[in-house]
Amino acid sequence: MPEKPPRSNPQYGGYQTHIYAQRRVGLNGRVFNLYKFRSMYQNAEARGAQWAKDEDPRVTPFGKFLRNKRLDEIPQFWNVVRGDMSLIGPRPERPAFHEVFCQRIHGWEQRVMVKPGITGLAQVEGGYDLLPKEKARIDIAYIESRCLKLDLGIVFRTIRTMISGEGAR
Repeated sequence: MPEKPPRSNPQYGGYQTHIYAQRRVGLNGRVFNLYKFRSMYQNAEARGAQWAKDEDPRVTPFGKFLRNKRLDEIPQFWNVVRGDMSLIGPRPERPAFHEVFCQRIHGWEQRVMVKPGITGLAQVEGGYDLLPKEKARIDIAYIESRCLKLDLGIVFRTIRTMISGEGAR
C-alpha cells in the first residue's frame, strides 16, 4: 500500500486534497473552519495570509474556472448545515485581516453581529473589487435593513454573477 496518494497533475496542484479548511471569524467573533474547493496551488500562503488580486499567480488554471463561476464556495453549504454560516450575510474574514480591520475601519466589528454568509450584499454590489472599508459600509447597511425581499434580491444577483462570471479573481 503506498504511503502517499498517486501524484495528481502538477498543473492542478500536485499532492493535495480538493477541499481545504481556512480559519475565519464568524458570529460574535468565534473562529471556525470555512470549507472551500482548493483553487490555489498548495502552500500558496506559506508566507502568511495574502489578499487575493487580479490574475493571481497562486491560482491554478482549474481554480480560475472554479472562482470565475464561484463554484469554489460550494463546500460552504456544509458550514451552513453545521450552523457556522448562513446563506446570506457578510463574508467571514481571516483572523489576521479581521484584527487589523477592527483597528483601522470604523464599524468593522459590527459585521460579526450576524452569521456570516456564503454570499452577501457586498459581494453582489462590488465583489472582489471592494476595498475593506467599502465592504464594511455595505455589510453594515445590510445588517441594519435585512429582510426577505433584500435576501431574495441578493440570491438572484448571486446567480447572475455565477452565470456571467463577472468580478471573479
